[in-house]
Amino acid sequence: MRFIQQTVIVFVMVFFGIAAWVFFRGREPVVPSVAPRPVPVTNAPPARALPFAHVVTPTARERLDPAIPGTFQPTAAGNPESALFGSVRTVSIGSHLYPSFHEGIDIAPLQRTARGLPLDEVRAVAAGTVGYINRHPGNSNYGNYVVVVHDDPIGRVYTLYAHLAAIPAELHPGQAVEAGSILGIMGNTPVATIPLARAHVHFEVGVIGNGRFDEWFRAQHLKPDHGLYNGLNLFGFNPLVFFRVMASGGDSFQRLIEETPPAFELMIPAGKPLDYFRRYPGLWKGEPYTGAWMVITASEDGALLAGRAATPDEVRLAGSRKPVVLKVDAAVLGRNGCRLVVNDGGHWRLGEKGAHWLEILEY
Repeated sequence: MRFIQQTVIVFVMVFFGIAAWVFFRGREPVVPSVAPRPVPVTNAPPARALPFAHVVTPTARERLDPAIPGTFQPTAAGNPESALFGSVRTVSIGSHLYPSFHEGIDIAPLQRTARGLPLDEVRAVAAGTVGYINRHPGNSNYGNYVVVVHDDPIGRVYTLYAHLAAIPAELHPGQAVEAGSILGIMGNTPVATIPLARAHVHFEVGVIGNGRFDEWFRAQHLKPDHGLYNGLNLFGFNPLVFFRVMASGGDSFQRLIEETPPAFELMIPAGKPLDYFRRYPGLWKGEPYTGAWMVITASEDGALLAGRAATPDEVRLAGSRKPVVLKVDAAVLGRNGCRLVVNDGGHWRLGEKGAHWLEILEY
């Protein structure tokens, strides 16, 4: 009897052992949860890619050279220079002609259909992120346009591609693009102002004036709202100089700024730091701003090239809390199509457009 009892006990033990092995076979072991280790905090700045290390032209044209006939699209007047950057145009107001500043270059198409429609694809000139798309051509003098932002070592800068006939439906703000990414097809939008015969892509490259521009714009009850990427808040540099600088080994916007001649210096009683120098801190020179007068150096287009605290001698020049023009290079200013500073009987002062420009920067 004892033998039978022992046999039964052994059988039961073997049975449950086999059952346990079958049940747990292949199951992952349970690992006690462990709190994740914190990532060490470091003061080292993050590594920054250089967006302009590889640059292409906005269309299939390999060279953007004014000496090559047909590269650029002039205005109706036919003056080849009118397609380039600067005070190269005039605008008719009443019976008078006034200089008008062109903030980019107008590149002509290489290919057209039998009906004259351009076939040229427009592409991003460098790596970046789509910042804004306007798909309502009547809402802007740019027509359909795309803005790409590039995180350069000096800060966020932009390139702009305007008058597009079509923009890919899948393209959206926040999307990363590479040099050569297709942004649209060349066109003549808004068609009310640009005839098909003069279809082109308007290309700009520059800096963003104020990161709070959209707040200023809404406070003025203005429409339509393009956010930060309204032309009033975008200050261009000469694209041909941009391409030359990048082709000669420059991979940062800093060299473009250094090669842009200053047009004027303005002393202003800002009272607070400009948002511009918070976003482009490397353009502020010398001692930190203390809340008193500052001196800003601007290009002919109004792009700020540098800023610094005013010296005591400069402050003594100010008779009131009004901006003071300290210096003007008339040769650089040219015909002054922007009219930011004006010569009033031999005395330079901030013009009406200049007051508007400064209001945006100071908001």
